[in-house]
Amino acid sequence: METVKDNSFFYRRLHSLLGIIPLGLFILEHFFTNSFAIHGATVFNEKIDFFATLPYLIVIELVFIFIPLLIHGIYGLYIVYTGQANQLQYGYYRNWMYLIQRVTGVILLFYIGWHVWTTRLSALLYGKEVSFEMMHKMLASPLVFWWMVVGVVCVAFHFANGIWSFSIVWGITIGPKAQKRMGYITMGLFVILAIVGVKALLAF
Repeated sequence: METVKDNSFFYRRLHSLLGIIPLGLFILEHFFTNSFAIHGATVFNEKIDFFATLPYLIVIELVFIFIPLLIHGIYGLYIVYTGQANQLQYGYYRNWMYLIQRVTGVILLFYIGWHVWTTRLSALLYGKEVSFEMMHKMLASPLVFWWMVVGVVCVAFHFANGIWSFSIVWGITIGPKAQKRMGYITMGLFVILAIVGVKALLAF
């Protein structure tokens, strides 16, 4: 029994760590790069071309993005399956955050799978390189646009609220006051990221 608990503690720490490093760093980079769309097609395409010409790009993506994402997603599903949200019974703010974190995680499994297929995998398999023009055509569909708005907002919340959980799991915020302050910071980050992400979509 003790071994099971120890393993669970290790896996939860690994799960939270992968959500911040490297996945959280990639999210910040991805939002930042996409925000160049507000400066027009030429500037955005230059940024995309820079990343496309990085040496060992596929290895970098596998090691620092896709494998951590797979581990984080699979264990996240396990947490959803075994966890019990009690927001309907108690109604506490943090219980609602717990529930929303799990819901956004499930939504993101579908969204990220779709996003990776329509961008990165399409480029590898069919030579459809990501560009401002490609994104403009995709987002011309209201269904795709609003689906991406949902995805961007879910990413922003899941990452920001994940920082709050990470700070507890790793002993950064121990007391209630520290956790409350971190809650304000992370929700502020959520709002900022959501605005940046949606503005980038509108720019396309």
